Amino acid sequence: MSLRATLLVTFLTIAAAAPAAAQAQQRAQSDQDILMKLERDWDLAYHKGDVKFIENVLAIEFVATYAEGGRADRAKELQLAKDFNQQIDSSVLDEFIIRIYGDTAVVHMTQHLTGPSKGKPLTVTFRYIDVFVMRDGRWQCVASQSTKVTAT
Repeated sequence: MSLRATLLVTFLTIAAAAPAAAQAQQRAQSDQDILMKLERDWDLAYHKGDVKFIENVLAIEFVATYAEGGRADRAKELQLAKDFNQQIDSSVLDEFIIRIYGDTAVVHMTQHLTGPSKGKPLTVTFRYIDVFVMRDGRWQCVASQSTKVTAT
């Protein structure tokens, strides 16, 4: 094969791969946006008692590990959402780090909760790691772990 033919084949191979790489990067960014919105909507649903929304987010095999060391399955998590009755004045999710590995995603984030405690505002901060899998065209959470951030 001549040098010209080799260069042409190399160029065509690179040109064909570029759109696929761009699409993969675009999908990853889109999925990151979807997951960030999903986390925020899940938080809002929890505070509003929208158990139906949360049922769609949690996979059947969902397991949560809470900041104090307790563990819960999907049924217990849904019951906790149904029974939730604490006043929350503000819940802010930030510091997102989202990594996507094919049909699996790991979401790291921070939650700042503010609400009344003994007549005074109290802010508590948690860090989360949530693991999602893509099923039937939507992300579902299979595992969640929270850690309470203490002042240093």
